[in-house]
Amino acid sequence: MNLAHVLDGLRCASCGTLNALWLDLTRALVECRECGQTALILTDTDEGRPL
Repeated sequence: MNLAHVLDGLRCASCGTLNALWLDLTRALVECRECGQTALILTDTDEGRPL
């Protein structure tokens, strides 16, 4: 089972390639398939609720 999803319409900030970003929810990161740049994602556990 593959949980990676293509992020359509977005460009890589490093190489500028369009539609090369993949969101991998199991590893909590976004990866560019063109240049290999990765970025960790953070989730909002409070779902935006004020304290």
